Amino acid sequence: MDEQLDRELSSYLGMLIEEKMNSGLSREAAIRAARIELGGSDQVKERVRDVRAGAWIETLTQDLRFGVRMIVHNPGFSALVMLTLALGIGANTAIFSIVYGVLLRPLPYARGGDLVVLHQYATKLNLPDVPFSVKELDDYRQSHTLSGIVEYHSMAFLLLGHDSAERVQTGVVSHNFFDVLGVRPLLGRAFLESDESPNADAVLMLSYDYWQHHQGGDPHIVGKVFEMNNRPHTVIGVLPPIPQYPAENDVYMPTTACPTRSSKEFRENRESRMMTAFGRMKQGTPLETAQADLSTIAHRLELTYPQNYKPEYGYGLRAAPLQTELTQKARATLLILLGAAGFVLLIACANVANLMLARVLKRERELAVRSALGATRGRLARQLITETVLLALGGGVLGLAMAPPVLQLLVKFAARFTTRAAEVELDWHVLVFTFAVSIAAGLLFGMAPAFSSTRQLNDSLKQAGNQSSAGRGAQRLRSGLVMAQVTISFMLLIGAGLMMRSILALQRVDPGFRPDRLLTLRMSANFNKYDTNQKYTLLMKEVLSRVSSVSGIESVAVASNFPFNPAAIVNGPSKSLLQIQGRPMQKEDAAMADTTSVGTGYFETVRQPLLAGRTFTDHDDDKSPRVAVVNQTLARHRWPSANPIGQRISFDDGKNWLEVVGVVGDVREYGLGKAPEDEVYMPAFQAGFGNRVVVRTLADPLSVAVVLRAKIRSVDSQIAIDQVNSIERLQQDSVASPRITAILLAIFAGLALLISATGIAGVMALSVSQRSHELGIRMALGQSRGSLVQMLLQQGLVLAGGGTVLGIVGALALGRLLASLLYNTSTRDIVTFMAVSSVFLFVAAVACMLPAHRVTLIDPSTALRQE
Repeated sequence: MDEQLDRELSSYLGMLIEEKMNSGLSREAAIRAARIELGGSDQVKERVRDVRAGAWIETLTQDLRFGVRMIVHNPGFSALVMLTLALGIGANTAIFSIVYGVLLRPLPYARGGDLVVLHQYATKLNLPDVPFSVKELDDYRQSHTLSGIVEYHSMAFLLLGHDSAERVQTGVVSHNFFDVLGVRPLLGRAFLESDESPNADAVLMLSYDYWQHHQGGDPHIVGKVFEMNNRPHTVIGVLPPIPQYPAENDVYMPTTACPTRSSKEFRENRESRMMTAFGRMKQGTPLETAQADLSTIAHRLELTYPQNYKPEYGYGLRAAPLQTELTQKARATLLILLGAAGFVLLIACANVANLMLARVLKRERELAVRSALGATRGRLARQLITETVLLALGGGVLGLAMAPPVLQLLVKFAARFTTRAAEVELDWHVLVFTFAVSIAAGLLFGMAPAFSSTRQLNDSLKQAGNQSSAGRGAQRLRSGLVMAQVTISFMLLIGAGLMMRSILALQRVDPGFRPDRLLTLRMSANFNKYDTNQKYTLLMKEVLSRVSSVSGIESVAVASNFPFNPAAIVNGPSKSLLQIQGRPMQKEDAAMADTTSVGTGYFETVRQPLLAGRTFTDHDDDKSPRVAVVNQTLARHRWPSANPIGQRISFDDGKNWLEVVGVVGDVREYGLGKAPEDEVYMPAFQAGFGNRVVVRTLADPLSVAVVLRAKIRSVDSQIAIDQVNSIERLQQDSVASPRITAILLAIFAGLALLISATGIAGVMALSVSQRSHELGIRMALGQSRGSLVQMLLQQGLVLAGGGTVLGIVGALALGRLLASLLYNTSTRDIVTFMAVSSVFLFVAAVACMLPAHRVTLIDPSTALRQE
């Protein structure tokens, strides 16, 4: 750099000296005058730099003005290029907004990277996430690497009015829960240590959504009093709009305000587990160090309390970053969609590069003349790249305008996986990404045409007339770009095809019951009023009696859970350790089973078949011997060669035994893609719980929802009713995530196929245009038009076939990325590969046929006259 400046300095000084000598000064006087005028060498260098910078800016300004003129004077071409890029850039902008907002954006908590979620596990029982008890939380608070451990669990309570009740999902947390997370209330204050003392007044914090949607965003909400659990609860604060984990809650209360958590029996029982634990690592502590410290405490618990942490359980504890836990369900799907959107952009860039190559051919003589007049190759290449970057920026602006409506749909889609979806927005990070992608796309599809066009400029002036031709290198480049488009498009189509096959396989799965004409709703009674099993049983029997009297109701039952319950699908089965009478506990294959409480007539209502024995009757209450019904999977696993009827099982280490009285068919409770769990059903009136009413109707189930509400409220006006749903609709919703993923991949694949087809057609059309002279001579010498069409068609199909072969290889290599999203579908499914190959070759043939047909318009006599 300094050598160049020195050369420019010497040249500039020589010019000044010559100018002074021409004015009559001697050489010595001219040298002195020039040096005085310029000053020292540093000043000269600075002036040279200024001149150089000014020249560069002037050149850039000229390039920009010329580029804008070329775009304006070629509106059709410019619109085509910008629209093609807008599709790719818009898709990437929308997907990146989701990826950044969910996976990359820092947590909205102070030092969010130091927050961890604690998971107890029992590997030999296949339990990856065992809830915590109060005793266990106290033990882990002895950690030397965590500055705070807080607890959380969620329960549903009733907010009571004069003649109404509203069910609110309530997070029960430690007093320092929000302090450890680093969350400051939007209004009011957070919990204090005094709020968690046994005799403290009951207080509440409201979530932002509940405050907005149920309290109208009342700015004076702090200080308002609600009645809950027969106690007045005062609102002390409102949370900011943050993602809640592990679930969304309406309100929050301290642990001592929860009747279950605050009872002495619960607090003293080491195995009374229902809490989730969060911790904050001390600043600068690596996760590995914290993990080792917590594992030491877990091992000490095993040694100190062997009756609670038996060796056959495989007990341990792991710490996971909160950000990872918030996003782990969404990560694979979002990254696959981001990759698909990136492929679409690459295809768009390849297609635009071909368009630019074709356009450069038409401008060869213009570029050659400019070169002859003194323009360097670098100068011409820079001019062409400037044009392409301007086109790409225009496509970026259009893509950014397309992104918001697509983003709204994607946010709803992402909300199925993570509560962080609420944070997604088109902020400056997204704008920077769009700008960077636009510049990168402009450079990507502009480099090849720019440098290809400068290689044979001297020969261009020798071409006769307006005839333009491309060298073999340019032809190979265009063919390579087309093959790249075909390869990537084929891979996208295979991904979409496999997802579609998976969806079809899911829809063919037998759920094990009849979901048609089934309605479910959740009812919540005031448990302070119905505080015994007998009182609650009488309430439920009265509710069922009144509901069954409604016209259009075929049957009705009560249950604690039901198939395709959205909350159950998210949380998974509630497995418990199952003991079979007369069998020792197996260390390596401990029996675990999911449990559900169901009322009389439940199996008949949902049409779940009885395979052996009997179902429950009204006599199976708390005064009769305890009984259970098991599903076919559990019977096959635990009594493969014996009759399960009459066998006795226990969930409390043999303190209470249940006799198996029936075997029912398997039901896919947790989604069509999930295999049936080992399931034990217990009588609701015997087990003492069941707040889901399941109704089979004679017509549309939602048509009787209003009447059912009224009938239930007529029993007790303070019963809260919510989550009214058709089970058939819930079944459809249970496959909504893979279905939407398949649709998005299909849209991306469709765009890719369309762009690739236009790319093939464009290359073929350019080939016919360039070879019109040659083709005319062929026809003049006797070759038929049909054989020429066939020849050109064959050449186009060779490109498509080569890209298809490469696409097959790529699809096989990337199949593992899709494997986790597929159900009962191989990533090498031969039907999908054959179908996609056939569709692609057909589309390629159509794309080739249209430009090849132009051969029939060539006049052989014109070609001979040109010769």
